[in-house]
Amino acid sequence: MVIDIGALKSGDSRRVAEDIRGVAEIAHGAGATLKAILETSLLNMQEKLIAAELALHAGADFLKTSTGFANGGATPADVALLRGVAGRLCGVKASGGIRTLDHAKAMLEAGANRIGASASVAIVRELGAP
Repeated sequence: MVIDIGALKSGDSRRVAEDIRGVAEIAHGAGATLKAILETSLLNMQEKLIAAELALHAGADFLKTSTGFANGGATPADVALLRGVAGRLCGVKASGGIRTLDHAKAMLEAGANRIGASASVAIVRELGAP
């Protein structure tokens, strides 16, 4: 799910948390994993911290950087920030703009434990796979 960015930016943390919690309950009840997409490229540092904390405490299984549709995407700094908030309590998925093996490695080194990339085939080919 993409978090309610408008509510976050307007300071309505309660609405953001309730929205995530509601989706988490339904997802978990069906045996699914919930990735809360924060769209980090649209947020300032304080908003990123708030969004990550809200998603973590509302039951998200993963904090995800981006859908890939907004300007920007995953950065090592954002991934490290999300990992710092998540600790070992949930996963971090780096997504958006990851097109090379070096960029994917940078995301893993920053703390991502999943990568979302539309260039997956090209990245794997960089490893020398046929």
